[in-house]
Amino acid sequence: MRTVEEHLSRVLSLGSRLPAEPCPVGDGFGRVLAEDLAAVVAVPPFDNSAMDGFAVRAEDLAVGASLRVVGDIPAGATAVPRVGAGEAARIMTGAPMPPGADTVVPVEQTDQPMGAVSLPESVRVSAVVPLGRHVRRAGEDVAVGAQGLSAGQRWSPAAASSAASLGHGVVPLVARPRVSILATGSELVAAGRPLGFGQIPDSNSLLLSGLCRQWGAEVVSAVAVDDEPANFRAALTEALAADLVLTSGGVSVGAFEVVRQVVEGEVVFDKVAMQPGKPQASGLLTAPDGRRVPMLGLPGNPVSVFVSAWAFARPLIARLGGWDEEWRSVSMLALRGWKGPEGRRQFTPVRITADGVMPVHTLGSGSHLVASLALADGLAVVTEEATSVAPGDAVAVHPVGL
Repeated sequence: MRTVEEHLSRVLSLGSRLPAEPCPVGDGFGRVLAEDLAAVVAVPPFDNSAMDGFAVRAEDLAVGASLRVVGDIPAGATAVPRVGAGEAARIMTGAPMPPGADTVVPVEQTDQPMGAVSLPESVRVSAVVPLGRHVRRAGEDVAVGAQGLSAGQRWSPAAASSAASLGHGVVPLVARPRVSILATGSELVAAGRPLGFGQIPDSNSLLLSGLCRQWGAEVVSAVAVDDEPANFRAALTEALAADLVLTSGGVSVGAFEVVRQVVEGEVVFDKVAMQPGKPQASGLLTAPDGRRVPMLGLPGNPVSVFVSAWAFARPLIARLGGWDEEWRSVSMLALRGWKGPEGRRQFTPVRITADGVMPVHTLGSGSHLVASLALADGLAVVTEEATSVAPGDAVAVHPVGL
């Protein structure tokens, strides 16, 4: 059997970061900035007031000094008066500083009331402020040509705000990975439909679709397909329009393993030393347009799908999208003991509490225990060398919640 690390290394070798594409600055959240962004305009673009008050010359200031008011400067003003000796201009936060003025006295430090009042003929200063106080200088945040945002960061509303301030309306973002999902099995019935003899609801396509979207991918299709090779082959051909194909089921050693029967190309069927999730497939398929598309074949049991997707599909999606692939874990105490399979790494769905973790089901990591999977917000790892976990043991836990 391959180790988890060996299989993950192969999975990651199947893909690389997708190309960049121009995107409106206010879209594409969750994607990755493909290039450094320099400032097209200075931030701020002009000297402006940091306070509501009066723009003055610092040399005219003295406690009790009376200054003649020469005009009003609201934010967005397109023309401003010049401030000369013994003069002041009423100014609002964000408004451009007028020529001649070098300091702003807040309205609270004058004899004028706050709020919407008429422009006074003069203003009396009740406090002296230092030269340059309450003035935001052009470019003091970022100068023109200076780097404002770095390649590799996840695109967010804050990043969009920064980019717009830097003068960008369109930004280069790595394409969002597009994923096609094929849940295989003649026994699968659409969610909510009546079940016939030997049939089960198709939960895998829903599970994988939700996880992929949670991780930042776009799901272009998610369908269930039966074990008839011709039907699966047709569905697979359509699925290859995506950047990644995920299948569930059909990769083990039974007589009706449709993925194993149909898939051709550089695809390897492996046994991985993990529980659940031992049967895995991975490789490259050739799309009708000639692209080489990564394909991961996951087991069919839902808990195996959940674990395998977190362990292998998530990092490959991250590789394609250009963001962090690390699967972080924290050490926590086991509140209840459970058994582990010798020679295989066990991933047990657990519920995280303030005191530690406990399995969400008394049967532990059984691959079919899908009904209790919703209770899990972590996967506890039992190493290949361990055969059990006792209450109070420290275990590594990968958080898997939203």
